[in-house]
Amino acid sequence: MGKEVRASHILVDSEEHARQLKLQIERDEATFEELAREKSTGPSSDDGGDLGFFGRGDMVKPFERKAFELDEGEISDPVETQFGYHIIRKDDER
Repeated sequence: MGKEVRASHILVDSEEHARQLKLQIERDEATFEELAREKSTGPSSDDGGDLGFFGRGDMVKPFERKAFELDEGEISDPVETQFGYHIIRKDDER
């Protein structure tokens, strides 16, 4: 079994909305988890965006590529997939 990462994400319908949410987190106006619960359209929103651990091949390519590239605790710029725009936070790696 290869490397796995644990990541959380917020999924929205536009790049601009994703950028605004990232800015709110950077300005300490809200936590990542709060915004995931309130704004994310993804099924993980109830869990504060937590997707748990996943390996390569488990997620759509653009999402997976960015999740594996990030440093632990880092939050990505918006990443577009067929589901919408994600901001991704890498939570752990094993």
